[in-house]
Amino acid sequence: MTKHGKKFQEAAKLVDRTKQYSVEEAIELVKKTSTVKFDATVEAAFRLGIDPKKADQQIRGALVLPNGTGKTQRVLVFAKGEKVKEAEAAGADYVGDSEYITKIQQGWFEFDVIVATPDMMGEVGKLGRVLGPKGLMPNPKTGTVTFDLEKALQEIKAGKVEYRADKAGNVHVPVGKVSFDNEKLVENFAAIYDTMMKVKPSAAKGVYMKNVSVTSTMGPGVKIDPSLVVQTKN
Repeated sequence: MTKHGKKFQEAAKLVDRTKQYSVEEAIELVKKTSTVKFDATVEAAFRLGIDPKKADQQIRGALVLPNGTGKTQRVLVFAKGEKVKEAEAAGADYVGDSEYITKIQQGWFEFDVIVATPDMMGEVGKLGRVLGPKGLMPNPKTGTVTFDLEKALQEIKAGKVEYRADKAGNVHVPVGKVSFDNEKLVENFAAIYDTMMKVKPSAAKGVYMKNVSVTSTMGPGVKIDPSLVVQTKN
């Protein structure tokens, strides 16, 4: 096991590891237990009762957080012709085609999200080996392969986050920054939780929402009682 520093150990004492908290209590604890010197990211983790090996139980998508992520996303758009102007007008940080494919192949990664028009995917597909492992490959399921560049860029800039279940059925989603008001973090969390419930695969058997927790960058995890989330939302 990794040895944690004094600050982490002091912060961890504030969290009762045997307890499941309400969302409000958990958010407050996450903010109290953030020990890093920068504005840490708050993240939600869900352990779901799904079998991601089965095609009908895979979970992947995106949602726009009501209060944004607190991070400005740099967007690279792969487009040509008239769509180049549309992307520029919608606020893309970089727009182009083959020149950016070459740059990425040479190790350039000065962006956070890639959006591509469907007619560019044949070319962008060549970057699969490089972009895939980093989770940067555009995908129709997350709205990043589209001809509606204006809508895609608006959503990304407004605080769109992607989610995807890993091999063990865990999903990690950013909720915002520690500097956010508690209320805004609670609202963002509620939107994510709501989405997780909506995307429950009908083939999933048994308990679906097995474990929910929130944590800050390098901070201790705080468990949330799923039964209380529903009550806070209603």
